[in-house]
Amino acid sequence: MRTALTDLVGVRHPLVQTGMGWVAGPRLVSAAAEAGALGVLGSATMTPGQLRAAVREVKSRTDRPFGVNLRADAGDAAERAAIIVAEGVRVASFALAPSRELIARLKDAGVVVVPSVGARRHAEKVAAWGADAVLVQGGEGGGHTGQVATSVLLPQVVDAVGIPVVAAGGFHDGRGLVAALAYGAAGVAMGTRFLLTSDSTVPAAVKAAYLAASVRDITVTDRVDGLPHRMLRTPFVTGLERAGRAGALVRALRHAASFRKLSGMGWPRLLRDGLAMRRSGEMTWAQVLMAANTPMLLKAAMVDGRTDLGVMAAGQVAGVIEDLPSCAELVARIMAEADDVLRDLGRRTA
Repeated sequence: MRTALTDLVGVRHPLVQTGMGWVAGPRLVSAAAEAGALGVLGSATMTPGQLRAAVREVKSRTDRPFGVNLRADAGDAAERAAIIVAEGVRVASFALAPSRELIARLKDAGVVVVPSVGARRHAEKVAAWGADAVLVQGGEGGGHTGQVATSVLLPQVVDAVGIPVVAAGGFHDGRGLVAALAYGAAGVAMGTRFLLTSDSTVPAAVKAAYLAASVRDITVTDRVDGLPHRMLRTPFVTGLERAGRAGALVRALRHAASFRKLSGMGWPRLLRDGLAMRRSGEMTWAQVLMAANTPMLLKAAMVDGRTDLGVMAAGQVAGVIEDLPSCAELVARIMAEADDVLRDLGRRTA
């Protein structure tokens, strides 16, 4: 299926595997790429050295295009962008809007720049700054999320910008792909659906928790890092919500220390990143401090398999996913479903 997205990044199918921290490593990314989708490494939880090694591992596994997701507000964003350029990565995606200068630097090096946004005005801003495409996530999406449903936000953004738009939030099958295309999107991005594949390195106990969840078991809370965060409802999450604010801040300080040690960052770097988050996201200092919770609580589940001590970011589609196909099987199934839907629509309108 050829769309503006497939033409832009050189993949066979208009599907994107999103850059999830602790989840989107070389094995999942290369499997998604080999299946014909755009695999995206999640680099926010990697050191620059780990990022370079991960990129090289993906390249050793596949010769197909892939991308790297970056934190635009990270103090070493320029260093990470330089790694992407030096290693010949096709796509740079961003969880927050990158600066005009960073967009220009990447584009000049031939890298396709695709920021993620949750509002029309943000899409308009990055498009004006030269972004090649934009990924728009509606409120159904996992992790940090907004309040506007994909079905409302997506057509707004499509109408507002003249660049390819990738839809995220609520997609897991061929019917969703066709619906997104009907709204004017050039493809869909999926996180939870690719997390729940046999190529994902997420521990089996965590995958089982996702598969057992109903749509009512997925909630939005601000008690992890002070911002709306969609995840599985577990006793641990309920406990976070019942805990006092003071206890949450103490826990955040402890997790900040843990992440500093794990990532090799010094306290000055963490402070600079906090200042950047404070400026770019209009966050309070309490929210900036609580943001230290996110990497370590996600790691507890996604790496260590502790469903009792970690959080599991989840799109609402987790409640309707029931299997663990390989990336190749998943992509083939989605594209076959999309073809069937399009043929059926053609018969109905003939």
